[in-house]
Amino acid sequence: MKIDIQTRHATLASDFKEIAEEKLRSMERFSVQIDRIEVEVTHELNPHQGKHSHRVVISSHGSGPLLRAEATEFNDLAAFDVAIKNIELQIRKIHEKSKDYSRETIRTMPTVIN
Repeated sequence: MKIDIQTRHATLASDFKEIAEEKLRSMERFSVQIDRIEVEVTHELNPHQGKHSHRVVISSHGSGPLLRAEATEFNDLAAFDVAIKNIELQIRKIHEKSKDYSRETIRTMPTVIN
């Protein structure tokens, strides 16, 4: 999975990229194929948007499902945590749909006669 981090009107903290890549790589445990994930970080210049001045948009591209989450918070990491939680819920839903929950009971099992 390729991870692209883009910023608009923003400077990121030094550890943001490492934390973001670590959390996004942990999504690979769900066996949902994702080719590329884009993370866009935007800082709002309007001072009236103080508590919601940092916006993070996470979107996936490629052969897998389309995933998109957006969050606004007081700093980059808080907004990223909210957005990654939403992405994880979407991935879990897709992962659960792909599972097979049917059970074979004695009544429905095919009988093998030798």
